[in-house]
Amino acid sequence: MSSPHQADFVLEPDDTERLANLAGPFDGHLRLIELRLGVEIANRGNVFRITGREEDAVDRAERFVRALYDETATETLDNQGVNLRLSQANVERAGHAPQEVAVRVKRGTIRGRGANQAKYLHAIATHDINFGIGPAGTGKTFLAVAMAVEALNESRVQRLVLVRPAVEAGEKLGFLPGDLSQKVDPYLRPLYDALYEMLGVEKVLKLLEKNVIEIAPLAYMRGRTLNDAFVILDEAQNTTIEQMKMFLTRLGFGSTAVVTGDLTQIDLARHVKSGLRDAIDVLREVEGVSFTFFESRDVVRHPLVARIVGAYDRRDAADQATGPAA
Repeated sequence: MSSPHQADFVLEPDDTERLANLAGPFDGHLRLIELRLGVEIANRGNVFRITGREEDAVDRAERFVRALYDETATETLDNQGVNLRLSQANVERAGHAPQEVAVRVKRGTIRGRGANQAKYLHAIATHDINFGIGPAGTGKTFLAVAMAVEALNESRVQRLVLVRPAVEAGEKLGFLPGDLSQKVDPYLRPLYDALYEMLGVEKVLKLLEKNVIEIAPLAYMRGRTLNDAFVILDEAQNTTIEQMKMFLTRLGFGSTAVVTGDLTQIDLARHVKSGLRDAIDVLREVEGVSFTFFESRDVVRHPLVARIVGAYDRRDAADQATGPAA
């Protein structure tokens, strides 16, 4: 195994405000650079050290940090701007594996199992809008909640907003007993289960009381703008095109959105196109939006579940090729 490469340098002038602007809140800007380039950045004041397995990545990171510091003389940086500059500088595809994302929550440290989960975590860490698409049991929702909890614990966001289409896609909640929370709770149970596991039931209940964690049926998102929030839309295959567009345009400054869904589980009427399927067609090439597609081999539940998912996938593929059996 090759020894790591290292670059030591000093940023001039030594300006506390500019250095804080460069690093970002809770060193968020430096973390973005680390994740995109697969390096580690340490600094004490204006003295920096960049370490990485690839010499090219270390050199590119140093050049980028120096250039970014020059911009702090006249610009106030934010995560979106840093991401855009990284893409414009073409430094996210350096031919090496990006830094692994380890999520720290109460239950311990969570890492991706397999390439797709690792890619998904990395995408959420480096993009404002993320899609996780694939069968049940692949960790789409669980990992999104883990990233949300870590962001809340580190004060990178001020609240979590959990959104789901209720009662299939129609969201006709009126006939259900109870208040809004009681009506929607059954449909958000997978999200609650993940929260309970990572934060504990008592803390989740306290955060719900303080509205730090908010539950919202998709229909109630209209007209809102969400700043400094981590927003998760689950079961997104059951959104219409209009609902998906409405949800994605709620995103405000300092916010991250994760959209999860399974295109094999669409409950919409046959003549209605899924908003999730439409988003894949429309947004695949949009800067700042990531897509991670999971497969049956990514299922992390009982091994039999992966085999069941695979069997149904093969049957569906055969039906598309020959037409369904009578």
